[in-house]
Amino acid sequence: MSAAALAPLNRADEPALRALVERIAAARAARTPLALRGHGSKAFYGEAERGEPLALDALTGITQYEPTELVVTARAGTPLVELEEALVEHGQCLAFEPPRFGDNGGRGTVGGMVAAGLAGPARATVGGVRDFVLGAVLLNAHGELLRFGGQVMKNVAGYDVARLLAGSLGILGPIVEVSLKVLPLPPARATLRFEYAQAAALKQLQRLGGQPLPLRASAWCHDTLLLQLAGAEAAVRAAVQTLGGEPVDALVADRFWGGLRDQRDEFFAAALEAVAAGATLWRLSVAPAAPPLDVAGEQLIEWGGGQRWVVNRADAATMRALAAAAGGHATAFRGARSGGVFTPLTPPLARIHRELKARFDPDGLFNPGRLFPDL
Repeated sequence: MSAAALAPLNRADEPALRALVERIAAARAARTPLALRGHGSKAFYGEAERGEPLALDALTGITQYEPTELVVTARAGTPLVELEEALVEHGQCLAFEPPRFGDNGGRGTVGGMVAAGLAGPARATVGGVRDFVLGAVLLNAHGELLRFGGQVMKNVAGYDVARLLAGSLGILGPIVEVSLKVLPLPPARATLRFEYAQAAALKQLQRLGGQPLPLRASAWCHDTLLLQLAGAEAAVRAAVQTLGGEPVDALVADRFWGGLRDQRDEFFAAALEAVAAGATLWRLSVAPAAPPLDVAGEQLIEWGGGQRWVVNRADAATMRALAAAAGGHATAFRGARSGGVFTPLTPPLARIHRELKARFDPDGLFNPGRLFPDL
């Protein structure tokens, strides 16, 4: 790595970067694939890891934060909890609510957050990870730092490679640094509880989706629909009066939405037990207006009907046909991977993925097979 390549980065990070470069060079010479890892909190997600572990958690720290500009830049190994604590001090947040897996939701890094591309309950109303990525620095197999995007929201020059990294599961290379758009914390929140069967809940969500309401998140399970309202105090207060329902205590509501975000609530706790016994936790991304799914197993519905979690022992072909009929696709989020984790790509999309992988990682060094078996 040249001094010029390192110059834009904090010099305190040079030892960590140089150690990574040396490790990558040795792996490239030996043709040994590398499994990129931060805290390992999402090791369960995607296809099985292949290769020797390459730890990225030494690349830590918030390198630039401009609260007035709503932009923060952090190293890939920075713990999510550390970043979010810094944002809260200024009344700001990562609006897409990235899940924090692990004990008490205390694990997860900035790089893993972007590489996994996962978002929490507010995803349907505020956007996903890629919508908030402004720029990124990637380290390639030749020890070169590649910069994409920038640190301002109006930076639209060139190809949007930085956002391409969201959900790539590290197959294009290790992320070194990320610049993210942040948003102010909503000044007011409220959660309402309703009793609805699944079909009625979906109809209600469709009806509410067309109204000017400060609806931030929704969740349905076991004939109970919960709505989270967030925004200006007057708007939230008016929406509560309009919608009715049973108000949920603020502390109880915070625990519920936090548990749902980090998959520590009752549904996911039971799902993990079922997975340990041989079941699969499926995540189905479907058209929000799709009717109830005719499928066995416990279900949880989020994102206004667009994300549906199902726990069962059905095979991949059955679940993917079901999702396709509902206008979407199915992912084997946890559990059995015999049918592949992600829905297979169509030939044109598969070709694009192969070409991207070949451009960024021609030696197939980084996370081979983690996104799709043949990438």
